[in-house]
Amino acid sequence: MNGLYNQTLHHLDKAFKRIEDMVPPPQKVPHGDAFVFRYKEKTIHQAMVQKLARVVSSLHAAWLLLENGFLQEQAAVQRMLDEFHEDILFLAYAVINKEQTPLHQEYLDAFYREEFDAPTAVESSHDRPMVSRRKIRAYVARVELAGTDPSTGVTLSHTIHSGYSGFIHGASPHIMDMVEGDPPRFRIHGMQGTSRQEEHRHDLYNPFFRAIIAFAMVAKAFGDEELFQSLQAYHLEFDRLSGRNNAHRGGGERPIPSNESRST
Repeated sequence: MNGLYNQTLHHLDKAFKRIEDMVPPPQKVPHGDAFVFRYKEKTIHQAMVQKLARVVSSLHAAWLLLENGFLQEQAAVQRMLDEFHEDILFLAYAVINKEQTPLHQEYLDAFYREEFDAPTAVESSHDRPMVSRRKIRAYVARVELAGTDPSTGVTLSHTIHSGYSGFIHGASPHIMDMVEGDPPRFRIHGMQGTSRQEEHRHDLYNPFFRAIIAFAMVAKAFGDEELFQSLQAYHLEFDRLSGRNNAHRGGGERPIPSNESRST
């Protein structure tokens, strides 16, 4: 799978550069005695670019952690990737369906809000509002399952989210996966060469698969049909080369929606 993951990252890197160039670039903004880069326009398209940037960097991080046996940390990154995926679909569907709701504006206002709104960190308010994850999932499910009961999609997303939460928060059953050997000991320097590593290697397929879908939907939202079609084809090729064939069977991860916008 390593060769396939490397190939996929190459595809996503090229796609990201193409999408990144389609929005006004970041500008220097004064910050204390120096400056920071910010998107001054604060558009929904620029938000999608930023989320895609985190997707690619997090895929690299998850793979690096896996190869070095830090499986708890890999799984924590995959929980982050799951939320990035939901956020990207939430934003992309709003553009594709020309339906930017008050919830989307609430999300963007919170997303672009500065963390440090005073000269020092101590003086800053640190009161960034957060849009409910449940509401984001409900919107995505409503679009993807238009005409059917969206509760199934919401339940699936919640199940995935909850399963990885134990790695984020350090739940005991998840931590105990670090124990190996006779007598049993915690493997605190990584779990290379263990059966757990192979389980997590198998699971890394999912965030890579979902990343291709996220990129394809952003390409669609940006109106780049050529890139959308290319990513749609690669999504099937990735699935075939992995040996999973989930997209062909219709099981496992959701396939990329058709290239027609969906009404909700």
